[in-house]
Amino acid sequence: MYKEYLSRLFKLLGIEYGCEVSDILDGKNVLSGSSQNKGSRIYSFEPSFFRMATLGTGVLISADRSLHGFLQQHLKTYSGHWIFQLESLVKIEKELEKYGYKLTNTHHMLLLDELKGINLDYKTKWFYEREIDAFYGDERFSHALSGKYLESRPDRIAVCAYDGEEIIAMAGCSEDAPHWQQIGIDVSEKYRGRGVGTYLVSLLTKEIIKRGDTPFYGTDTGNYHSMKIALRCGYKPTWVEIDSEKIMEDKQ
Repeated sequence: MYKEYLSRLFKLLGIEYGCEVSDILDGKNVLSGSSQNKGSRIYSFEPSFFRMATLGTGVLISADRSLHGFLQQHLKTYSGHWIFQLESLVKIEKELEKYGYKLTNTHHMLLLDELKGINLDYKTKWFYEREIDAFYGDERFSHALSGKYLESRPDRIAVCAYDGEEIIAMAGCSEDAPHWQQIGIDVSEKYRGRGVGTYLVSLLTKEIIKRGDTPFYGTDTGNYHSMKIALRCGYKPTWVEIDSEKIMEDKQ
C-alpha cells in the first residue's frame, strides 16, 4: 500500500514542482519557477511566491524568478533536510521579506503505510459533500474542516462521534488535489486521550481507500498529539514542506 501511495506522491510533487519523477528518485535539488499546474494541490488563488519540500535527500523548490539567484547560492550550502534547519529558514525568510512575504509553518506530511485503528462503542454519523456546509463556522471543527466551502479543495467526507446527542469528535477530509484527500481531526477537550481521534481517522481512512483515493495527513512541526493519532492509524512520515504568504500590514 505504501509503495503505491509513494509512487502517486512522486507524480504529484513532479507536477507541483515542475520536475520529472526521476529527479525526485535521484535525490536531485530542483529549482523551478512559481506555477500552479493542473493537478496540483490548491491552497491559494495565485501560485506560491516560494514553497519547498523534501523527502530527506534532495530539495524541491518552486519560487518566483526574482528569488532564483539567492536560492541558487543558498543551495550550495543547504540541501535536502538541512535546508529546513532554523539557520537556513531564517536566511530564506530574510530574503522573502524584501518582497513582502514570510514563511508559513513547517508541515510534516504522512502517507498511509498499513491501516490500523481501534474499535470503540461510540455512535457515529457520516456527512458527505454539501451536507458538511451545516458545520462551517463552528470553531469546534477548525482542523477537521475548512472554514467555508472551497470549490478549489472541497471538503468531501466528515464522520462524527457522539456521546448521546453531543458531538464529541469529527474527522474530515478535503480534496486538495484530484483524488488526494487530506484528513483533519478535532476532539472535544474532555474526550481527548480516550482513542476517539484514532477511531475516527481510521474509519475515514478506510472510506477514502474504498473510493480509490489517496489519504494523507499533515501536522504542524510541534503538534505531536495530532502526529500520534496518525501514527496509531498506520500513517508513516514521508515528506516535509513549507510555503510562504504575504506579510499583512497592520491597519491603524
